[in-house]
Amino acid sequence: MKPISRSCSKTSSTPSVNGAHDTAPTKMPVMKERSHTYRTFLNDLPERVTIVEVGARDGLQNEIKTVSNNVKIELINRFTKAGFEKIEVGSFVSPDWVPQMAGSAEVLAGITHKEGVEYSVLVPNMKGFKAAIAGEFIPEKMVIFGSASEVFSKKNINCSKAESMERFSEVARKTKEYGMQLRGTVSCAFGFYGDKVTLEDVTEVVANFRELDCDDINIADTIGVATPNHVYELLDHLKDEIPVNQLSMHFHDTYGQGIGNICASLQAGITTFDSSVAGLGGCPYAKGATGNVATEDVLYLLHELGIKTGVDLNAVADTGRFILDQIGRKSGSRVGDAIIAKREPTIKSVPAKL
Repeated sequence: MKPISRSCSKTSSTPSVNGAHDTAPTKMPVMKERSHTYRTFLNDLPERVTIVEVGARDGLQNEIKTVSNNVKIELINRFTKAGFEKIEVGSFVSPDWVPQMAGSAEVLAGITHKEGVEYSVLVPNMKGFKAAIAGEFIPEKMVIFGSASEVFSKKNINCSKAESMERFSEVARKTKEYGMQLRGTVSCAFGFYGDKVTLEDVTEVVANFRELDCDDINIADTIGVATPNHVYELLDHLKDEIPVNQLSMHFHDTYGQGIGNICASLQAGITTFDSSVAGLGGCPYAKGATGNVATEDVLYLLHELGIKTGVDLNAVADTGRFILDQIGRKSGSRVGDAIIAKREPTIKSVPAKL
């Protein structure tokens, strides 16, 4: 399906010296065209979308205030009760680099594991992999991450793009030996500061992950610079490289484009999205990048479009309030704020005495 047309009219006229048209274009055909395109968009929407809740990992990893393991466990258990089928629990990285994730083993062991729910963790190398499988509970999925940006790869995991794939090869092999799922995340798929990322750069990382036998591949806008046209262009390019049902999207909302990017992704056939409760998130090695697109906002959009998710929006709003109270942060979700505000008693104004 083609993106929504931006043309104003097929009627041509000679422009005036100031660039405007002397004759106003006919509007009705344009409205009909756009209306038809929009109806096609609605008709092509999936019946169900899967949300991968990343608040406990991506949402908290950049927080300065230490979040206790007990709070993380409560947060994840709330996600499970809310109906999420895929939840990122933590990451097994060096605590020197990401201190907030130091207790991931304890968190993985302490949460209530519900049958049918996929609990995943990030592992950058074999050391992280061994730590992830050392406990009582083994995660259902391992997540590896390779950057489409050479600059970010060196900042994030201290090696080149090519070297990162060499590291991940053994992790991938061991993951399959243990019967676990493997997810590959393409970081900075839409660019990184001072480093332009091309379609070919992203395609190369996707191809590498496919060679590692990843079960699904996540396309991540790590610094939140993507716009809907960029998203659709990339996904249209990738459709010849990989089945769309093996792709998922991960958006940060730095420039407020997260929801628009999800709409473009839906139009391109994507049915799995990462999001973070209350819009929490950020990357220690991507300064200026704000939080992930808020789960509450995504759920509101999908539910209003008639798309099923299996997730209780009100429960997620409550969970957002819970974690925000714990870390002392303001919400990054307008929907979450609206839901909570509607429950609070209205304060009636009292006329001033003269």
